[in-house]
Amino acid sequence: MLIFQRRIEEQISKYVGSGKILLIFGPRQTGKTTLAKKLLAEYGDPAAYFNCETLEVRAHLVVGVAERLKDLVGGHKLVVLDEAQTVENIGAILKLFVDTYSDVQIIATGSSSFDLANKINEPLTGRAFSFTLLPLSLEEVRSVKEIDHIELHQLMRFGSYPAIVAAKTVEEKQDILRNIATSYLYKDIFTFEKTKSPLHFELLLKLLAHQVGSMVSLNELAESLSVSRHTIEKYLRLLKQSYVIRRVHSFSRNKRNEIRRLFKVFFLDSGVRNMIINDMRDTDERADIGILFEQFFFTELTKQTNLDISAPDINFWRTHKGLEIDFIVERAGDLRAYECKWGNGEVSFKTFLKSYPDAHAEVIRPETLLSEESRSNNKK
Repeated sequence: MLIFQRRIEEQISKYVGSGKILLIFGPRQTGKTTLAKKLLAEYGDPAAYFNCETLEVRAHLVVGVAERLKDLVGGHKLVVLDEAQTVENIGAILKLFVDTYSDVQIIATGSSSFDLANKINEPLTGRAFSFTLLPLSLEEVRSVKEIDHIELHQLMRFGSYPAIVAAKTVEEKQDILRNIATSYLYKDIFTFEKTKSPLHFELLLKLLAHQVGSMVSLNELAESLSVSRHTIEKYLRLLKQSYVIRRVHSFSRNKRNEIRRLFKVFFLDSGVRNMIINDMRDTDERADIGILFEQFFFTELTKQTNLDISAPDINFWRTHKGLEIDFIVERAGDLRAYECKWGNGEVSFKTFLKSYPDAHAEVIRPETLLSEESRSNNKK
C-alpha cells in the first residue's frame, strides 16, 4: 500500500494542541480519513477515532449536552470525528464541547464543504482552523514514485486521486475513477440539496466538461438546458462547493483593452473531467490534448495555491483583440502569468508585460512539470 506524504499534514500538525478545532474539508476519496488516522498515530495515546456515519457515534452528538460527547471521548486528548457533516447541528455541538472541555483536541473531517461549513463556520467563529485536502499534487505523487512522461500522461488521463495513482493497471484505474465519478462525485449534492432535476444537473456537467478552457455563457447554458439562469448559478455554486469545479474569472485592473466579467470553468481533477465526457483514450490519441494539458496544470496550480494562508485567486487574461494568457496568479503583490503549451509553439507575453512590466511570465510545457526546477518552484 502506497502512503503519500501530504503537504498539508505539516500545516495541520502545527495546530494540534492549540485548543482550536481542526476542520479538514475536501472531496470524498482524497485521503482525509487516512490523514486523520496518521495524525492520531503520530500523537499516540490517548487518541481515538470515531466515524460519525455510525448510529452509535451520532447518538453521543446531541445539541446542548456536552456530557454525551464526553462520555464517548472518555479520557482521550486527541479525537477525530470523521464525516462530521452527517451530524445534525454539528457546529453548535462542537462549540459547546470545546468551550466546556478545552483540553480535548478535536479534528473533524467532512467531504461536503457546503454542508459542513454551513453547519460549522458561524458557531465556531474564532474556535477553529480550516484546511482543504485535494487530490494529489505532483510533489505528493513524487513522495512515492518518480514522474516521467509516461506517468504524466497517466495523471492527465486518469487524474490524481490517491487510489487511482496507487492502482497498478489501466483497468483498475478506470474502474476506481468510474466509481468516484458515479458514486461519490454528486453524492453530497443529491443528499443534502435534494436537487430537483438530476438529469439537468448531469447535462450541465457534460456541457462544462466540453467547454473547459473556453469562455462560459450563463445564458447559453440556461438556454441549452431549458432552465433559468438562476438555476445554472445555483448548480455552479454547488459544484464548486462540492469540489468538482472552479470558476476562473478574467484578470483586469481596469485597463481599457482588457475584458472583464467573463469566466471559464475548470475541473479539480482531470480524470473526473475525462470520465464525464466519456473519453478515456490515451492522451496521444486525443484531439483535445492542449486543453487537457491546460486543465491538468490548473489542478496543479490549485493545489499549490491551496497551501497559502490566504489562497490567491487564479485568473485568466484576455483583451478585446483576442490576446490571451491562460492563468494569472497574484500573491502579495507578486504577479505571475502562465501560458500552457503542449507542443513547441512560440508564446509572446509582450502585450501583457507592457501593461504589467513587473510581472513574471512563464511558458508551461510537459518538460516544465518534470524538471527539477519545477519541483523547487512548486514549494514556493
